[in-house]
Amino acid sequence: MTFRTGPGGGRERGRTPLRLRRSATAWERQTPTWRDARPALVDGALKRALARPSGNWYVLGDSRAVRPGAPFGRTVAGVEVVAWRDGGGRLLAGPGACPHLGAPLRDSRVRCGTLICHWHGLALNGGPFAGWEPFPAYDDGVLAWVRLDEAGGEEPLDRPVLPERPRPSSAVSSVYTGTGVCEPEDVVANRLDPWHGGWFHPYSFVDLRVVGAPGAGPDAEAAEAADADDAFAVEVSFKVAGRVVVPVTAVFTAPEPRTVVMHITEGEGEGSVVETHATPLGPDPLGRPRTAVVEAVVASSGRPGFTAARAAAPLLRPLMRAAAARLWRDDLAYAERRWHLRSTGRFPG
Repeated sequence: MTFRTGPGGGRERGRTPLRLRRSATAWERQTPTWRDARPALVDGALKRALARPSGNWYVLGDSRAVRPGAPFGRTVAGVEVVAWRDGGGRLLAGPGACPHLGAPLRDSRVRCGTLICHWHGLALNGGPFAGWEPFPAYDDGVLAWVRLDEAGGEEPLDRPVLPERPRPSSAVSSVYTGTGVCEPEDVVANRLDPWHGGWFHPYSFVDLRVVGAPGAGPDAEAAEAADADDAFAVEVSFKVAGRVVVPVTAVFTAPEPRTVVMHITEGEGEGSVVETHATPLGPDPLGRPRTAVVEAVVASSGRPGFTAARAAAPLLRPLMRAAAARLWRDDLAYAERRWHLRSTGRFPG
């Protein structure tokens, strides 16, 4: 479904997703949003998100990054993890240190689905061996996950808490990964503050209006629905060039403590999702926490031309990642600033 802004400001069906804004509002002349972005409101949504179960599942990264024939290593929540694929392409994971003499298994080799240590040739097929116990792993087709029960400390779940997505056969997906000095809650708090979009990212978002939020909102019906779903509903236009924009309605939810999902509910790409996952890594050399932002964009469209876009997915993915990187250059600075203020006892409230 696509829309255009009619004379009365409402949205009407249109044949093209592109719209021409009547006039470009100067950045400083936007309607201020600080009164609506109440710290207590954002903090309340964050606390409810942090209280939801994760089942001890953490995003490792892009599913495509775990390639057949090569190990993938990452430290998650202070735990060294290695992942690889067996002969049938199934995702396997376990501790990243060889049980023999502690060699880094991320630097080892994979032959016929078996991980072979490059120090002394010890072979691991994904089963327990000499005190080395595998970690549960899950590949959802876009992201690779690992379950770390000791680090998570929750009741384990058989699979991660996954949002509804477009069918893979009808979508184009890309994954961006960035790292910042902060904790996962700082990333989640950033995403649960939709009011900052038009001010902090004017190169991407214009005409942003939050029409529903838990316990608030200018639209009473939307606010009531947001309360029920613990969601933030936003009308916003993605900036294309000059006054040319693509208007959509998006809803933000936090299904688990380290994930915020944006669903496009109206406009171009209806049904598409942007998933932001915050994975704790471990301390940096100065003892500060490090968090990986793993953002998956799963885009879909009912337009006939989208078939060509799917065919061109290998060319589109670098562009999609570049767009995400530009946004997260700023949003990681936001998250890092939030952590710095919290860690020094200077965070407002």
